[in-house]
Parts: sequence; C-alpha cells; structure tokens
Amino acid sequence: MTAYAVAHIHDLDLNADIVEYLERIDETLAPFGGRFLVHGGRQQATEGPEEAFIVILEFPEYDRAVQWYDSPAYQAILPLRLKNSVSVAVLADGCRADHRSTDLLTELGLR
Repeated sequence: MTAYAVAHIHDLDLNADIVEYLERIDETLAPFGGRFLVHGGRQQATEGPEEAFIVILEFPEYDRAVQWYDSPAYQAILPLRLKNSVSVAVLADGCRADHRSTDLLTELGLR
C-alpha cells in the first residue's frame, strides 16, 4: 500500500543550509521510490501559522518511507532543515480507494 511522508513546516529561514538541503534531497528519494506530490506551489494555511506550508512525499510502501527517512543519505541532510525551521513530520500508510472515515472507528475497536 502506498505510504506518505508529510511535513508541516513553518518559521523557515531560507538560507544557504536550506538551499543545500533542497539541492540534495532528490538524490535521497530515488533509491526508495520516493517522489514529491506537494512541494511549493499555491498553499493557503487555513489553520495554524499563516506562513506554514506542507510537503508531501509518496513512497511505494510504508517500509520504503521508513528506510528513506532512516537512510544515512537523508540523515546527513536532515539537520540542515531542522536547525532552520520548525516542523512536524509524519510517515503514514495511505488509505484504500474505498476507505470511509468511519473505517477508523473499526480500526480503533470502537465499532
């Protein structure tokens, strides 16, 4: 099942470290089948910090997303982003095409 890495980033300091991070991240994704789904473009924060933005990466499966995040290549550049922004990052499984919001109640044992 497809998996995603989602980052909610704000208070970004666009400096040389961030430029280096952006120049190097693509090469870290390729070995794990990762690709950008949302990165830049028009975004409007409807809740939370106004200057915040979202980045969404897609991976063929959850384990590949974890392997990418834990890889030496990504861990080598991660501090460049962490010391120049405030963010929350999450790795998550995608949903089946027929997923309904109430399916979560079943998964949580509430139904």
